[in-house]
Amino acid sequence: MWHDIEAEVDLLNFGVVARAAADLIRQADGTPLTIGVSGGWGAGKSTLVKLTKADLEKAVPSGAAASPYIVMEFNAWLYQGYEDARQALLQAVSDRLLEEAKKRESFVDKAVAVVKRVRLLKLARLAAPVLAHAGIGSIAGGPLGTFIGAATGLVKGLSDEAMREENLAVLKDAYAELKPELKELVGEREDDSLPKEIQALRKAFEDLLADMGVTLVVFVDDLDRCLPHTAIATLEAMRLLLHVKNTAFVIAADEAMIRGAVRAHFAGMDIESGLVTSYFDKLIQIPLKVPRLGVNEVKVYLALMMADLAVRQQQLTPRFQTQGQTALLALLKTAWGKGITREDLTKAYGDGAKSISTALDIADQLAPLLVNASDIAGNPRLIKRFMNNLMIRLTIAKAMEMPIAIEQLVKVQLLERVASSAAFEFFVKAVVSNPDGKADFLEALERAAQADEEYITPHPSWSTPFYQQWVRLSPRLSGSDLRALLHLSRDRSLGLAAYDELSEEGKRLLEATMEAKEVSRVLVPQLMALGQADVSRILTRVIRKARDGQWNSVDLLRCLNCTEAHPELGEQFVQALEEIPPGSRPYAILPKLRSKPWAALLLTEWRDDPESAEQVKIYLKSSKAGN
Repeated sequence: MWHDIEAEVDLLNFGVVARAAADLIRQADGTPLTIGVSGGWGAGKSTLVKLTKADLEKAVPSGAAASPYIVMEFNAWLYQGYEDARQALLQAVSDRLLEEAKKRESFVDKAVAVVKRVRLLKLARLAAPVLAHAGIGSIAGGPLGTFIGAATGLVKGLSDEAMREENLAVLKDAYAELKPELKELVGEREDDSLPKEIQALRKAFEDLLADMGVTLVVFVDDLDRCLPHTAIATLEAMRLLLHVKNTAFVIAADEAMIRGAVRAHFAGMDIESGLVTSYFDKLIQIPLKVPRLGVNEVKVYLALMMADLAVRQQQLTPRFQTQGQTALLALLKTAWGKGITREDLTKAYGDGAKSISTALDIADQLAPLLVNASDIAGNPRLIKRFMNNLMIRLTIAKAMEMPIAIEQLVKVQLLERVASSAAFEFFVKAVVSNPDGKADFLEALERAAQADEEYITPHPSWSTPFYQQWVRLSPRLSGSDLRALLHLSRDRSLGLAAYDELSEEGKRLLEATMEAKEVSRVLVPQLMALGQADVSRILTRVIRKARDGQWNSVDLLRCLNCTEAHPELGEQFVQALEEIPPGSRPYAILPKLRSKPWAALLLTEWRDDPESAEQVKIYLKSSKAGN
């Protein structure tokens, strides 16, 4: 198995781009800089950020006593639901500066001053809703009242929301936490308005960096995983620190997702596309796109992954693994004008290539399909998941003593992953309807492919170029009993009877539902017109896909198309949601479920279950979604 986390070793040939990003920071020489690393889900943003950070940290100028860079990472997604992301970023930056000042034994007092100003802003923000609609004397007395009085000018006009008792409770908690420093904070404060206090914070921050002679580099990752509010709060906090000398921000996020967060943040307002673009572009000075992997990169990536597995299975020695990795990564740097052949893979591993010959064959043949298949498109994370699924199935096959060749399993799994539901069902029907478990229609297709003859579509669903490429992929499957392979794909191949019961319109809407990424205003009315019985069958298939995908949030969101069309099917969906392990209950769909009467009891159970993820419990308690 391969971990689904960022890599510290450059297996994707991102090193050149990472070095370019690090050089931009070095060449800025203290000039404020913001780099936006953009790319889709799983494209390798985190890996590119990790490599950039490593490149920046490894080189310390000769004669320098310490690095001229203070490097830190901030993941807004980790704070979502626990703490205000805006305050969390400011606090993380100030704490990091204080830590470095203590380590260098210089300018500790100035670093402490920055920390205090950040904390004062936090208390002022908490005090805002309390002060908005109540007199100081009516809500608090003693030291707390003294603080609120001192903060009045700072927060005046910040909030128009009605005062609630919980605002004061939160403020009291924050006051109690910082009470030892509070008198000093209030006594030192010279600014009586929020803009002046922010400017004072920026000045203190800038002076500290200048005195220490360092550049602060903040790597912000996983911003596109956050809910819109958290994403925007983080961007707003960065804006407060942007354009301060001796700072650099590297922001990794899917640009389209961030633009969507901006739209969601300004929901209800007539905001033009140009304003959305302007909001994001004002934050990002240098956009850096994660390069999409080509056939060469994917071929090498697969070869390196398979070699890593072979070492763990003691089929290849670490010496040959290192030799192959070094040779292939070096080859990638010069292979931009030519392809990497099967022979190149063999040469890279030398005598060790014999031990992983089948694996290298798979890498060589599979790479073009994984790049060109629209459902994978060379995405590193999807490739890794494809390979992990392959390893799981091989383990199951071995435990069940199934006579399965890895090349055949790869080919069938690729069809299962990329083919449309209708195309895969056609393949399954051909196998299950044959007493010998063979797909007879493949014989003519594979014979024509071997003779380089014209591809003739065996079924309307097999008309795209992918199927023509898939047929040419080794090994040939015609003449083989494929029932064992389908048994490993049973989550998708079961339910043929239910599929047959669907009308042509039902089958079309099943395809559309499977492709939906969220609730569709176009799809829901069509499902309403189809009828509840057919939509229930569709929901069964969509739930099965979600189960196979380990309850991925996107898979669960597409299920809501069916329940939006026919709320009576909510109970069917709830039964599926009850299968999800407590610690994996999806936070992302909670806002969609909170208003559904059929989900109320389920959300109450999730809220009160001590095994639910803390983030889920906090959301449900704060929104009272379970009541």
